[in-house]
Amino acid sequence: MDSNEREPAEEAVPPVDPPVDHPAVPSARPPVDPPVEPAAEPRPEGPVAPRAPGIAGLSTPYRVVTALALAAVGLAACGHLALVFLHVAPSNTVSKQHAQTVDDWIYPEFEQNWKLFAPNPLQQNIAVEVRAEVRPGLGGELVSVGWRDLSAEDGAAIRHSLLPSHTRQNELRRAWDFFTGSHDEDNKPIGERGELSEQYLRRIALSRLADDGTGLRGEIVRIQLRSATRAVAAPPWSDEKTDTETYYRELPWWTV
Repeated sequence: MDSNEREPAEEAVPPVDPPVDHPAVPSARPPVDPPVEPAAEPRPEGPVAPRAPGIAGLSTPYRVVTALALAAVGLAACGHLALVFLHVAPSNTVSKQHAQTVDDWIYPEFEQNWKLFAPNPLQQNIAVEVRAEVRPGLGGELVSVGWRDLSAEDGAAIRHSLLPSHTRQNELRRAWDFFTGSHDEDNKPIGERGELSEQYLRRIALSRLADDGTGLRGEIVRIQLRSATRAVAAPPWSDEKTDTETYYRELPWWTV
């Protein structure tokens, strides 16, 4: 073979026809609109002021209602303190003129056992006791529940307590003082306050019996109260002779 013989020429590449634009085929579904973003709320110019604390941060109607409520509470508190002051203050023209109003407000819940500038410490231990008669069932015989020392229970509840209950200290004791001050020696009520003191003392006794579970034994038909009074003994260094015997004062049975 002749080395000078030329190699056959490569075949020419056929020319490429230019792309033909085809008409767009209409779609069966309508074009979907692009989602519209919500318009941004206009921001207030400058820094936002913080909400005022307390009542000033409320709307006007709420501020008015709150102010009226606070004013009513303040007036009620001032009126209560004024009546208590007239009750414990020494006798004067104002307390004599409004004595009936003061007594109607103070008795029996707010009665005070002290007077300004005239302390009167107690020199006797007075314990209030109660017993009841309970009917266990319909038509059953009455069953007597023994005496309960309510004053001793109150003393045990407040002994060694850092925050003793004011109710446990004074409610029963002041109720008994209220009763004895408005009744004669035969336990007969003197005026309207006598009847009120009976209702008050009876209500306290029934609430204590209910807390003890006496009512669960049956229907409480009658209750009876008595006091056990014993004078405080004289101190060892005194030569005073004191009768420390216990004396009882029994009240009649009260039907519930």
